[in-house]
Amino acid sequence: MVELVNAGTPPFPNEDGLEEALAEAVGAGRLRAQRDTAAAVAEGPDLVVAVPPLYVDERAEPDWRILDAVVEDIGRGLQPGTLVSIETTVPVGTTRERIAPALERHSGLAAEQDFFTVFSPERVFSGRVLRDLATYPKLVGGLSEAGEARGVELYDAFLDAEVWGMGSAEAAEMAKLAETTYRDLNIAFANELARAADARGLDVQRVIDAANSQPFSHIHRPGVAVGGHCIPVYPRFYLAGDPAARLPAVAREVNEAMPAYAVGLLGDVEGKTVLVLGVAYRGGVKETAFSGAFGLRSELERRGVRAVFADPLYTDAELAELGFPPWDGQPADFAIVQADHAEYRRLDAPAPVVLDGRGVVEDAGGAEVRRIGRPRSR
Repeated sequence: MVELVNAGTPPFPNEDGLEEALAEAVGAGRLRAQRDTAAAVAEGPDLVVAVPPLYVDERAEPDWRILDAVVEDIGRGLQPGTLVSIETTVPVGTTRERIAPALERHSGLAAEQDFFTVFSPERVFSGRVLRDLATYPKLVGGLSEAGEARGVELYDAFLDAEVWGMGSAEAAEMAKLAETTYRDLNIAFANELARAADARGLDVQRVIDAANSQPFSHIHRPGVAVGGHCIPVYPRFYLAGDPAARLPAVAREVNEAMPAYAVGLLGDVEGKTVLVLGVAYRGGVKETAFSGAFGLRSELERRGVRAVFADPLYTDAELAELGFPPWDGQPADFAIVQADHAEYRRLDAPAPVVLDGRGVVEDAGGAEVRRIGRPRSR
């Protein structure tokens, strides 16, 4: 990846505007990638830290290993006068109680005297990161008034969007968790509406559209799963700081149950072949983080199904490496659309019955189409 960046080549696909921006920045000598974190930090003066997302472990608790290792490397190279801005989403209190003390420990410098630490969450969507950076207010929360002012000044120097000082790192941390946990709660409610609509033979899409015609209602759409680095994970971070909270925990239970519910809509599938269309967590993005394909695979295996997988963004070899047996192209007994890839709007009857788990199929080539919370159609 370092070699790709230094050659001005995007290290990941489908990010609008990145190829041009990267080529221009590298060509002008303003961007250089390297592997030695401590050496890079030592060149200073200011630093924006956006390490790989903080994940949860098998107990649904934050796994700190990657972030702690990066913070240690930063501390070893930290110079007096540096501003360290943390963009990786974390539980409330992490910047003050974990990151700043670790930077002090590994650098020998005094926080908010020799260096400053702020929290400024990423508020971007894969595929449109550059556009979102120029659109949404940039939130900055410091551990001191002086540090926050320095952080606001830094971001204001290169962003077109407004930069908002939040008054504290904790406020900025909570704002990020609030906006993402809200989406998980909202989707869980949409999924519960869909299940109730199925029980009564109603069209949940029509119900949601009608409710949203009133300006105080903003109900999301139901679906086969909630995937990605953010929405399935950040409610757990919120709960880490507020373990007495009830709604985020219930929403996670509802959304995590949707792959099994979707398979149930197919009826008796034991001994059958089920094709899962899409292993990416979202259409047009080559990323499987917490993809619904994993939950579907587990549920199908539990029910004694031969599950096969296809995705236009992945080769057969890549699918196999991820543990998804690739589809050989022969018609299956059932198909489930897991990712909302544009390629799945029109299907050539990959199976007699297609479960559209994302509400994306417009034409299934004559196959029966079933949808979550909606009447059957062709």
